[in-house]
Amino acid sequence: MESWEMGISCYLCLVNLIGFFLMGLDKWKAKNKRWRVAEKTLFGVSLVGGSIGCWLGMYIFRHKTKHWQFVLGMPLILAAQVCLILFLTFKI
Repeated sequence: MESWEMGISCYLCLVNLIGFFLMGLDKWKAKNKRWRVAEKTLFGVSLVGGSIGCWLGMYIFRHKTKHWQFVLGMPLILAAQVCLILFLTFKI
């Protein structure tokens, strides 16, 4: 694996861990009536590559699963990212 591929892999792992963590943190804050993580922050992390972590966090923590923006938005962002990767990789 080349160094730039390793860098991209590390970045994606980190941003997905952050997305997963933020979903869990927001769920905890909701239960404890604390100041919440902004929805635009959750979508922002998803858009910069953390869509898998956010999507997993939604269902593992059972958080935001009744909000249609998240139920549809997270998988659509992931699908767009997969299409972009396929396009850039194979020039489809």
